[in-house]
Amino acid sequence: MIRVLLTAFEPYDRWPDNASWLALIDLTRWYDGPVEIVTRRYPVDLGRMSEKLRAELQEDYDFAVHCGQAPGSSRLRLESIGLNLRTDGSEILSDAPAAYRSPLPLSAVAAQIREAGIPAAVSHHAGTYLCNAALFLSQHYISSFGMRTASAFVHIPLAPAQVARDNSDSPSMSTPMVSAALAIMIQQLSEQRC
Repeated sequence: MIRVLLTAFEPYDRWPDNASWLALIDLTRWYDGPVEIVTRRYPVDLGRMSEKLRAELQEDYDFAVHCGQAPGSSRLRLESIGLNLRTDGSEILSDAPAAYRSPLPLSAVAAQIREAGIPAAVSHHAGTYLCNAALFLSQHYISSFGMRTASAFVHIPLAPAQVARDNSDSPSMSTPMVSAALAIMIQQLSEQRC
C-alpha cells in the first residue's frame, strides 16, 4: 500500500486558523482511496518543526506532501525548489547544498488539478520562511538517510472564512476545493509509484 505523509502548519500571527490544516482535516473526513494518508500538524517554529519532520520521515513513506497557507495567492502553488536560506539571509544548514529540487512530476500534477477546474501552478521556490524550510529539510533528510520517500510542498490560498474574518480583499479558495486538489495530487503520485 502506498503511504503518504501529509503535513500542515498550526495557526500563526493574526490567523486563528491555518488553511493548510483546514484542508487536511477536510480531506480526512471524506477520503477513502487506496492510499494510506497520515496527517501531521507542525508548529510554526523552525527547530521544533525540523525535529518533528526528521522523526516523521523515519516512518518510511512513499511520499511526503507538505502544505502551508499563502496569503495573497489565488491558486495552489506546487513548489519545485527548497532553498537553504532563512529569511535573514543565513543558511538553514551550514553543511548542506544550496537547494534541493523536488523529484516529483509537479507540472503534470498541476495540469491534472487544473483539468479538475482548480487553479494550480508550479512555482520555482517556496520563499525563505518556514514553508521553504519544510521543503528543504524534507529533501535534505531524505537524501542524507537514503530514503525512498519523495517530497513536495504545496502553498494553499486562504480559506474564504479567513478572508471574511480579516475583512480583506485577499484571494481565497474553498477548503473542499483544496482537499480535492490534494486528493488528485495523491492519486497522481500513487499511480506513478505503482
